[in-house]
Amino acid sequence: MTIEVIALFAILFALLAGGLWIGLTLAFTATLLLAMFRSIPLDKLLPQYAWNILTTQELLALPLFILMGELLFRTRLSRSLFQGLAPWAGLLPGRLLHVNVIGCTIFAAISGSSAATTQVIGRMSLNELLRRGYSRDIAIGSLAGAGTLGFLIPPSNIMIIYGVLGDVSILKLFTAGVLPGLLLAGTFMGWVMLHTTLKPAMVPKAEAQLSQVPWAERFAALKDLAPALFLIACVLGSMYGGLATPSEAAAVGVLGAALVAYFQGSMSLQVVRDVMIGSVITCSMIALIVLGASILGNAAAFLGIPQAVAAFVKGLGLSPFMLIAVLIVFYLILGCFLDGFSMIVMTLPIVLPIVKAAGFDEVWFGIFLVLAVEMAQITPPVGFNLFVIQGLTEDGLGYIARVTAPYLIIMVAFVLLLTLFPGIVTILPRLLYG
Repeated sequence: MTIEVIALFAILFALLAGGLWIGLTLAFTATLLLAMFRSIPLDKLLPQYAWNILTTQELLALPLFILMGELLFRTRLSRSLFQGLAPWAGLLPGRLLHVNVIGCTIFAAISGSSAATTQVIGRMSLNELLRRGYSRDIAIGSLAGAGTLGFLIPPSNIMIIYGVLGDVSILKLFTAGVLPGLLLAGTFMGWVMLHTTLKPAMVPKAEAQLSQVPWAERFAALKDLAPALFLIACVLGSMYGGLATPSEAAAVGVLGAALVAYFQGSMSLQVVRDVMIGSVITCSMIALIVLGASILGNAAAFLGIPQAVAAFVKGLGLSPFMLIAVLIVFYLILGCFLDGFSMIVMTLPIVLPIVKAAGFDEVWFGIFLVLAVEMAQITPPVGFNLFVIQGLTEDGLGYIARVTAPYLIIMVAFVLLLTLFPGIVTILPRLLYG
């Protein structure tokens, strides 16, 4: 079995080093492995694999959420969120810096994408914060950290990928992400309050007047949150209210996003064209990756590779906590070179059997994987959120990674907390679905 494992990694990394697309790399690796070690009719087997994965009903939600995100990216939702949250954020230490965290939390509940969350919120908040004189370090760092919530708070594109490839209920994954997502957002806000209390110069003194805003003005500002709350009700309300499956809720969300764009005056023929092109490009890329991952996963299982690796890890005698600590380091290293989607699809066929054998709940592990991908989003040199912020600010990647480091440390500590107290993840799915 050692030969198959060595061949798997040798072919995989050789193709990656050659610059081949990740989806094609995964598919070619699987095909070569089967051709080398098994005598089977690949011309019949591979098309069957492709048909099975690409016609999975649960996967339908993914392109719909991508379409929804493309629509929202072209609306004035970020301005509405800032105007609605600013009077309330002024009550907290750190003042308007909390708009980054709360705004990302709200947008995460309607987008499903970390990059889209960072881009939409940052497009408005960064310019306003820097114009008002807030510290550049904490303004950029808090946006990069909070932007990762786009994957953890449902709906989540990463959760859909994991659910399809791991045969796990997507609705349970969505439910499991709610409490950890809110707690992580609260932890980010706590750090912002602590950091700005220890270093008051990070917040302009003139901003103290925000705490004196009349309550009538604060309540009046809530109307600016109406578009976002409407979309949350469309997506999450329809799912948890038992009115729609995740795929149907995604369709409801697309309709809601189109209505918001129309009533905000953001809809035009050019916008529709851009939305369609952007959605097709993104969906095609992800579909190719998912297809390649499915073929590799089936090939690895056919060759017994996951069982061999699981037996090797079990032989090391690692405690469950140490296993998770090792996986955190493993995914942090991978995050330096691969994007989140690639990390999951490459490692899931091998890692999932190991963690299940160690006694971890597969829904809990899904949330762990999402957090691992979130950490990869802010890990240089390939952290995608870092590139998004670089496009907004034109700062160097090294600087952005440095000011984001505290939020990466918080996320590592948060994963260890979830390992010690897994009920934080599993309590809501168990209460709702048994």
